[in-house]
Amino acid sequence: MAYKTLIIYSTVDGHTKKISNYIAEKLEGNKVSTTVCNISSVGSINLSDFDNVIVGASIRYGKYRKQLYDFLKINLDFLNDTKSAFFSVNVVARKEQKNTPETNPYTKNLFKKIQWQPVLIGVFAGKVNYPHYNFVNKMIIKFIMFITKGPTNTSQVYEFTNWELVDDFIDEFRKRSHP
Repeated sequence: MAYKTLIIYSTVDGHTKKISNYIAEKLEGNKVSTTVCNISSVGSINLSDFDNVIVGASIRYGKYRKQLYDFLKINLDFLNDTKSAFFSVNVVARKEQKNTPETNPYTKNLFKKIQWQPVLIGVFAGKVNYPHYNFVNKMIIKFIMFITKGPTNTSQVYEFTNWELVDDFIDEFRKRSHP
């Protein structure tokens, strides 16, 4: 029997989708099948068809997208009744003292608001893709990076994701979600 895992992502610029696809690829096989879905399309999926659910969400300007909160509110009972996991993608997590569920301000705040008890929570550093942003977003993000002592060269892309931490999350999810 194969365990069916649904990976739902909420992304602004695509990096959370990239991490979700990476997780799916690593989980796939050995009695596991995966489906990756944008949170905006999850309404067309029957969640009860899946044994496990992983939800990944990115932060932009200090906030998760409204779609994430709506999804969690509507599906809270299902998520608490199944083996589910959550991961946050944010640039603040590039700092070692802010890259765990206990130290990351966005993850801590989310779980104060939502009564979800996932079997696993991960926090991954995201990506700053200056060339991709429009002028206004580029300047806002540059200002935030300046304040937080991050990179401000707007001609560059900065990926902060520690893929070994993502691999650790995958291994731990596999242990916690499959008998």
